[in-house]
Amino acid sequence: MSTTWLILIAVFGIALLLFLVMRTKLQAFLALLVVSYIVGLLAGMSPSKILQAVSDGMGGTVAEIAVIIGVGAMFGEILKASGGAERLALTLMNKFGEKRVNWALVLTGFIISIPVFLDVAFVILVPILYSLAQRTKKSLLFYGIPLLAGLAVTHSFVPPTPGPIAVASLLGANIGWVILFGFIAGVPAAILAGPVFGTYISKKIHVEVPSVMLQNMADEAKDKKYDKDLPSFGMVAVLILLPLILILLNTFAGATLAEESTARSILQFIGNPGVALTITALLTFYLLGTRRGYSKDEIQELATKSLEPAGIIILITGAGGVFGQILVETGIGDVLADTMSNLNMPIIVFAFLVAAAIRIAQGSATVAMITAASLIIPIMDTLGIEGPMTALLVITIASGATIASHVNDSGFWMVNRFFGMSEKDTLKSWTVMETIIALVGFVVTLIISAFL
Repeated sequence: MSTTWLILIAVFGIALLLFLVMRTKLQAFLALLVVSYIVGLLAGMSPSKILQAVSDGMGGTVAEIAVIIGVGAMFGEILKASGGAERLALTLMNKFGEKRVNWALVLTGFIISIPVFLDVAFVILVPILYSLAQRTKKSLLFYGIPLLAGLAVTHSFVPPTPGPIAVASLLGANIGWVILFGFIAGVPAAILAGPVFGTYISKKIHVEVPSVMLQNMADEAKDKKYDKDLPSFGMVAVLILLPLILILLNTFAGATLAEESTARSILQFIGNPGVALTITALLTFYLLGTRRGYSKDEIQELATKSLEPAGIIILITGAGGVFGQILVETGIGDVLADTMSNLNMPIIVFAFLVAAAIRIAQGSATVAMITAASLIIPIMDTLGIEGPMTALLVITIASGATIASHVNDSGFWMVNRFFGMSEKDTLKSWTVMETIIALVGFVVTLIISAFL
């Protein structure tokens, strides 16, 4: 089959995927499967080979991430229900003091978004932003942008959040390296997009607490007894950081200890992402659940509830694996690699641009990450990319998939509603903040790639 025809099939496949997701509102999982079938048939694959590719792509991908995302979601749900997010925010704000409270908020967002989904964490913590804005009479953006920046950076860059976990699974990247690069890229991105940009934009746009939210605040305040009811800061911090530490120990053990070493075997077992999160989840169930008065049935209900969004992410990632497998077996991946080489375009740049284009077109960061990763898989195989460079590509794709959140993204409307802003002001604040995160992350990965 000619190179031109394969390129046309690839372009058609992406266009069809965007059409199905954006216009027909077909669920991304189904859209990816439908496009995979059609691309396979157009490229001349037999039906039996297509079905085998679906089995291989789905099975290989889901086997990697199902445990991590599922157990991680349970951990985050118990942490949310126990008030761990509020405790983290309140303690850090007390430590930093009122003058540096925006720095406390970006750190709060950065930490709490590791186990808790961005939108959930934001809804939990937004009453604290309202209280600060009411007391100081400053623009809500002065406090809101730093918190959102911290949440958004970790949500996109640092496992075990679903996005980077899904991309790491598709590309076969070591989770420890992804965490390390996620922190290296995420810290400057959070600082620039959070306190720095937040201070600037709050002087340009004064946002007051929406009147409808003031009544909600008054009602909720009657039931909140923060210092009495919340878990301790130390316990929350240890539980959030424990899986990250175990995973990083696994990575460093593999690089520094002898293969026959008993210590290496133990660290690689407990530092496996699935095992590390299982240990943490069990500790969380006891320390923040049973010990704080939750019944076994209540803990089970919370854990089961958490699997609903987790299941959707697992299936979409599996479908992304199917799409990637189809691209490999049709030879489209080789053609994309050759085209990229002819254009003298580094794979880092290609990965960022593809993820950014899909993100801007259809809005969902998850779909952008998974689709971009599916296109990168066959190119990596052709170029022989492995090791830390694979993990760096995860952060690059995550950066591209974060850029320019606008009216086709649910996150845009969440911020618009809770801050009571016009669409124009939401674009000037939230959208610019997301773009700063994306560009800083991309620049950092470019710099790191020069040394790999």
